[in-house]
Amino acid sequence: MRPSRRAFLSALAGLPVMAAFPGWAIGPEGALIVIDVQKCFTEGGTLAVPRGDEVVPVINTLARRFANVVLTQDWHTADHVSFASQHAGQRPFETIALPYGRQVLWPDHCVMGTEDAALHPGLAIPGAQLIIRKGYNRGVDSYSAFLEADRTTPTGLEGYLRLRRITQLYLCGLATDFCVAWSALDARRLGFEVAVVEDACRAIDLQGSLDRAWAEMTAAGVRRVQSADIV
Repeated sequence: MRPSRRAFLSALAGLPVMAAFPGWAIGPEGALIVIDVQKCFTEGGTLAVPRGDEVVPVINTLARRFANVVLTQDWHTADHVSFASQHAGQRPFETIALPYGRQVLWPDHCVMGTEDAALHPGLAIPGAQLIIRKGYNRGVDSYSAFLEADRTTPTGLEGYLRLRRITQLYLCGLATDFCVAWSALDARRLGFEVAVVEDACRAIDLQGSLDRAWAEMTAAGVRRVQSADIV
């Protein structure tokens, strides 16, 4: 396996090199999971993540290093329960109690079949084998690529990865502190090895949510890596 440029330079300098998964980034047991890189979450979208467009070229480069790539897509009904517009007197970014737990209320976004829900036009990953759509059940939100917010309803991604004998997951996309973090934490609970590629993600950072997400991911054993560790 060809060492990364960063690993090579660090070794020359006598600096510690981050431990990598066996078969780093290119083995058949590894997959890149690209979370919600959609028009909605980038410039001009209904729920734009600050500097969200910056992840697109990084992810395109990363994807060329992987034999296995999965994309996810937020995909809501027009009357989705997570939309503030569906709750009288409520505003976006407030929280309410729903049968499955606390829910942040969002602006209407990623309505299925609209341009807002489309993948970012600059995303160039022709080798992606699967698109997982999540959040299409009107009555429950779905941040995680693995489980809906009721924490019991699966998306089917776990079964796909198990059947493909994929055990090492590298997550990137939007947003770090919501869909990426929820997906990473669920993947760890399910027994996968997980890394989040920090510079291939951007965050919403709602009331300290980014720091909390990284703390939770680190405690769960999620590795925090950079694209230079892989490409």
